[in-house]
Amino acid sequence: MVSWWSLVLCGLQVLGPAFAATPAEWRSQSIYFLLTDRFARTDGSTTASCNTEDRKYCGGTWQGIIDKLDYIQGMGFTAIWITPVTGQLPQHTAYGDAYHGYWQQDIYALNSNYGTADDLKALASALHDRGMYLMVDVVANHMGYDGAGDSVDYSVFKPFNSKDYFHNFCLIQNYDDQTQSENCWLGDNSVSLPDLDTTREDVKGLWYDWVEALVSNYSIDGLRIDTVKHVQKDFWPGYNQAAGVYCIGEVLNGDPAYTCPYQNVMDGVLNYPMYYPLLNAFKSTSGSISDLYNMINTVKSTCPDSTLLGTFVENHDNPRFASYTNDMSLAKNVAAFIILADGLPIIYAGQEQHYAGGNDPANREATWFSGYSTTSEIYKLIASSNAIRNHAISTDSGYLTYKNWPVYQDASTIAMRKGTDGSQIITVLSNQGSSGGSYTLSLTGTGYTAGQQLTEITTCSTVTVGLDGKVPLPMEKGLPKVLYPSAKLSGSKVCSSS
Repeated sequence: MVSWWSLVLCGLQVLGPAFAATPAEWRSQSIYFLLTDRFARTDGSTTASCNTEDRKYCGGTWQGIIDKLDYIQGMGFTAIWITPVTGQLPQHTAYGDAYHGYWQQDIYALNSNYGTADDLKALASALHDRGMYLMVDVVANHMGYDGAGDSVDYSVFKPFNSKDYFHNFCLIQNYDDQTQSENCWLGDNSVSLPDLDTTREDVKGLWYDWVEALVSNYSIDGLRIDTVKHVQKDFWPGYNQAAGVYCIGEVLNGDPAYTCPYQNVMDGVLNYPMYYPLLNAFKSTSGSISDLYNMINTVKSTCPDSTLLGTFVENHDNPRFASYTNDMSLAKNVAAFIILADGLPIIYAGQEQHYAGGNDPANREATWFSGYSTTSEIYKLIASSNAIRNHAISTDSGYLTYKNWPVYQDASTIAMRKGTDGSQIITVLSNQGSSGGSYTLSLTGTGYTAGQQLTEITTCSTVTVGLDGKVPLPMEKGLPKVLYPSAKLSGSKVCSSS
């Protein structure tokens, strides 16, 4: 069916055509993820109050993001992902305000706490003027209600203003039960998340019309889709097609046999199968490198296309990496992996400032408290990693589709190759931590040639491949190392090459 809203919006679509970015175009992007309410305020304050335990709106806006794009682009990011933009439940609930955007009540309205329609359009325009992309978070699984699931007033929802649009009330008890996950409700009896019956043709039609109009009217280049595993699979191809842009779904499950098949119904998924072994490998000096090594190979052989997955170690749903360890070397290694392994790198705002919040809501700190420092150690590491990735993409037509290949491992080290012969990046990661000693790693399997000069990107030092083909790589204090052929750096401005 065609909603009255989509008919109204059809006449407006010429105002702001999106880049309509395809999966292939998104493959080259590097994404900075932020909670709109917690990233930047219109007044530019770096001291405005924001107590995460209060779970209240803190004042972040779309205009605030526009004003801080230099900060984001300075790390080499080419895209941002912002939290949902739709109208939310207005009450202060037992779990606070809907500042995060996942408790929508009116899909045709924007969240006025973040700004106006013109502000959102201006954000898209400001990004596009810089050659950057806008990804917006969307929710098709549920609405949000302040109160128990058996007492919902469905008339508050737009357009789903009748109980008929929803599954009958039942709370999910077993998340491993697929039927329960799809048909019962998230939330609880304090804040319920009424679960839409997405098997209904009218619900499908409303969502497909809505997402097409949203993307067109706000010049959106891609979508991150929330709670994908809680909607039946046959809903998603039509939704992805109606959006007309790259869609990446949240499937919160670490089993590649479960998660990878969702890539058959949408363009990409967040790489939770990689998240768990990546976190475990580097959150302590006793982490398992072999589990990470094995998962790299498992994901690329199990998922339809591992180069279209989203690689991350932090987000607003999981504790921050630095909540497990304050070791800066370990934090740098995990950040380097995100940017230089397969898929779309995703860094969560505050990760570059070594924020250490634990479980929600502690992991939803205001970025402005950092003062947006561009000299913090991880900010600089991310910038150099994105710089060499972006250079490799521009000079090696096979870089993005060359699947990350772990070429070396020992108890504390993994080396990975990405890129075609002669232009490959070798990333060497260690979980020895800041107390790790200094030694020379004799690295094999790189594909470099005897006598070739390489630049180590994080220090801008050089090493020469031995006559035996091995790379004598100095390692110290558990820091990551990133190798690239020196002769290929020309014109890159990486390590001052010009």
